[in-house]
Amino acid sequence: MNQTLKKYIENVRLWKGVAIVAGVYSFIFCILIIANFTQVNRVDPVNTKVINALVERLQENPNDNQLREEIRELDLLARKAYFTNQWQIRNGGYILMLGVLVLIIAMQFIRLATKELPVVSTENSDKLLYTQKTARLWVSIGGGTLVVVALVFAFLTQNQLKSTFENAAIASNTEDKGKKELPVSQEKTEVAKTDTAKVEVVKTSEVVKSENTETPTQKEAPTQQAVKQVAASGDYPSNNELKNNFPNFRGFGGNGNAYQKNIPTSWDGATGQNILWKAAIPLHGYNSPIIWGDKIFVAGANATKREVYCYNRHNGKLLWTANADNITGSPAAAPKVQGDTGHSAPTISTDGRRVYAIFANGDILAVDMNGNRVWTKNLGVPQNHYGHSSSLITYKGLVIVEFDSRTNARVMAMNSSTGDEVWSTPRKVKISWASPILVNTGSRDELMLVAEPSVASYDPATGKQLWSIDCISGEVGPSLVYADGVVFALNEYASLTAIKVGDTPEKLWENSDYLSDVPSPVATDKYLFVVTSYGTVVCYDAKNGTSYWTKEFADGFYSSPIIAEGNIYLQDKMGVMHIFKADKVFTSVGTGKLSEKSVCTPAFANGRIYIRGDKNLYCIGK
Repeated sequence: MNQTLKKYIENVRLWKGVAIVAGVYSFIFCILIIANFTQVNRVDPVNTKVINALVERLQENPNDNQLREEIRELDLLARKAYFTNQWQIRNGGYILMLGVLVLIIAMQFIRLATKELPVVSTENSDKLLYTQKTARLWVSIGGGTLVVVALVFAFLTQNQLKSTFENAAIASNTEDKGKKELPVSQEKTEVAKTDTAKVEVVKTSEVVKSENTETPTQKEAPTQQAVKQVAASGDYPSNNELKNNFPNFRGFGGNGNAYQKNIPTSWDGATGQNILWKAAIPLHGYNSPIIWGDKIFVAGANATKREVYCYNRHNGKLLWTANADNITGSPAAAPKVQGDTGHSAPTISTDGRRVYAIFANGDILAVDMNGNRVWTKNLGVPQNHYGHSSSLITYKGLVIVEFDSRTNARVMAMNSSTGDEVWSTPRKVKISWASPILVNTGSRDELMLVAEPSVASYDPATGKQLWSIDCISGEVGPSLVYADGVVFALNEYASLTAIKVGDTPEKLWENSDYLSDVPSPVATDKYLFVVTSYGTVVCYDAKNGTSYWTKEFADGFYSSPIIAEGNIYLQDKMGVMHIFKADKVFTSVGTGKLSEKSVCTPAFANGRIYIRGDKNLYCIGK
């Protein structure tokens, strides 16, 4: 046989083999990607219904350590399943395209080689040639269609996994907030008439609309005049005053530390032991109590009413109720929210001059310490499929709002006296339910926030971003915690990250063994304590991530832990407070039981703990 002819024939045989392998390979990957798409739509790889069922069984038999370990292993498997799916989808499409590319190259070589083969016979009829040509055409069309469908399914599957976390049930009556700025009428501040008469029980005051002098250009950046005006007013408390009270979610700075003394370590709601009083709360809410002086405050809401309540913290008497109604720009219908968030999830805040509250429909209300309305405004309905839950915090004459909505995410500050916007900073983040913290890093005050993909720090006086570091993903619920130059961020199906703060932040260590979807962590200069919603508490070395101990509890947690007098106070969903040392060795200090369930974080005063249950507010003392 002619050597040249033999060479061509061998090359054709080689490339035919390559084409067959690449074709079969690509076909199998197409089928796998389409099957994966079908599976993701039928079975959620991160669904925790099985774990919840096992947790219910564990509640019935809390001493079943084998079941407890099974729950932990299933949770880790669920996390791994999520990351495995993400990896498979991301790389499967690339591998498929590589296989198709090899197939195309092989077919091209076959075509070129075949062109130079000598014609052995001319007996093929025109009909046979037409049939072969038509067959090749339809095989090419069919194969190409299959590849395109598989690639489209790969893209859809990845989005489907993301939507499992991000787009469960967007409120159907929320108007499009995609504009960079809200309508002027919607952000108009209403300032109430001054009432010089001091009253103890009041109704909401009549309001007078003030003229809105804000323009879009003023909202784009904080004006130096507004910042200086707030700073010069001096109408705000000192840090010592804030520490001596309990002014916002998780106490001073929102950082999970209580500075009060003589805190009780045991009580029993069934027998009344150390229960000084309990008082009914008119409307439901998941916000936690706050304290200033002799008064304690909570909020409540449903689809039609939004209220703030003030109680005498010594005897539980309801002193006044302030209604958040007749607010310009407030939507006619309440947004759809999930049952475990509700219409009043954000904890309110106080600076001892006024009390500030925000609700799920974007209404924000400021009243004085006697319940008289000072100002109101509507920030726009948060586009958040669970419902807004980021708590307010105050800073030197400012009310700071973390507004990580689906569109137009931003953090903003309003003049606490007037409600006028002082600054507003856009945020390139996804929806978050976490709350801001305020810390002093030794050289400056910093406002720290967390939402996918980053932890970011801002100057609380001006809103200027100081630094940012990408380290987190998913629907972030837990807030940050800061101690001794390190801030800690975590989220379920993501990771726990320790970050050394500064103009160039640095990741110190990461861990993904135990993560939280709701409770926030607490920390000392030596130790970090992580609480999971399914009942596990873990102690880490704050500087290097070494795990010192792991403790399993019978019931899960939504409440965030608070450190007081060297002890951690952590309340489970059944209303049982677990009290243990904030140390590298687990040491139980005491247990307190309510007579009802609770998912709220406690507030502290000297010798007292205040807890919001499902229906009642409790005062606990020795």
